[in-house]
Amino acid sequence: MPTLIDDTKMINNIVPAQLARVFYPFILVHTEDGRYIHMNISTKEKQDPLFWESMKLILRSKIWVPIGRKYHQMLDNGWQVPAEEN
Repeated sequence: MPTLIDDTKMINNIVPAQLARVFYPFILVHTEDGRYIHMNISTKEKQDPLFWESMKLILRSKIWVPIGRKYHQMLDNGWQVPAEEN
């Protein structure tokens, strides 16, 4: 069974956020504590139409996503700890 970030020390480096605006080439997130942060997006993500469609769906669904506190990037594995770090 996968381990959740909430159950590890990794949670200290994560901020829960909801996407507030998705407009190419920017994504603005609203954190749990009320701050707004521009999410950092890789060059590959900026050029990927499927990535942008996914972000719009997450925005409409109002899903909370994990954002790295330092680099302001969305975690690849969502709220689960990658298998090699369990």
